Formats: sequence, C-alpha cells, structure tokens
Amino acid sequence: MGVFRQIAEYLYLRKKDPHATDTQWMKYMHGINRISIFMFLAAVIIMLVKLIFFKRH
Repeated sequence: MGVFRQIAEYLYLRKKDPHATDTQWMKYMHGINRISIFMFLAAVIIMLVKLIFFKRH
C-alpha cells in the first residue's frame, strides 16, 4: 500500500481496503496517525494565516 493512499484513507478521501486485516492494535495505530495528520494540517493552516494576515512591516 502506498503512502499517499494510506494518507487519503486517514483523511477520509478514499475508502478503506475491505480485504485489509484489522486488529485492535492496528486500529489504535491508525487512530493516532489520523490525529497526528489532522494536527499537522491545522498547524500549517494556522501558520499560513498568521503569515498572510499578521505580517509586520
């Protein structure tokens, strides 16, 4: 499975593979990965907003 495909599944842009095995620990790992990706994207958006709107001269 490719990295971009996995990220797309985390961000709910692509459906999960129905044939993939899913254990409880795998669900925990995917949940933590999903949280970290959302936090990273939120931080990038906040940094861009600060850069664009709060630029000091």
